[in-house]
Amino acid sequence: MAKGAFRLCDVVLDDTIGRSTPDVEHERAVAIFDLVEENSFEPAGHAGGPYKLFLSLVDAKLVLAIRSEDGADIATHILSLTPFRRIIKDYFMICESYYEAIRSSTPRQIEAIDMGRRGIHNEGSQTLMDRLQGKVKIDFDTARRLFTLICVLYWRG
Repeated sequence: MAKGAFRLCDVVLDDTIGRSTPDVEHERAVAIFDLVEENSFEPAGHAGGPYKLFLSLVDAKLVLAIRSEDGADIATHILSLTPFRRIIKDYFMICESYYEAIRSSTPRQIEAIDMGRRGIHNEGSQTLMDRLQGKVKIDFDTARRLFTLICVLYWRG
């Protein structure tokens, strides 16, 4: 199967995710666009896609329903969000610091905060890869984009 077959062609947010402010909805759309635009996504034991990913929240857990491009069910994985809570909280705090720093800090201070922000983002991405291990094989860049989307699902504007 061609390498391009192991990819997401669409990401759909279920109604359980809820809607938010126009700014947040825009950020969600951008995160989905970035993820679909470039990704590597290989469900364990499946011959190839492309795939559609349906995300929902059930009992504070993230449900990843994977379907083929024509809508056939492939797999559903439920991830506890508990391992991500601290990381997401820290990520939002450092993002706030970053946006404040842009207005009043030196380039060196901004760069230091941005390095910390990227480090926390990388930690969340690695945690996501670890949690999906044996279920869905994704590369680090895809994990980063998917972690961004998970963060945006929690952002309230």
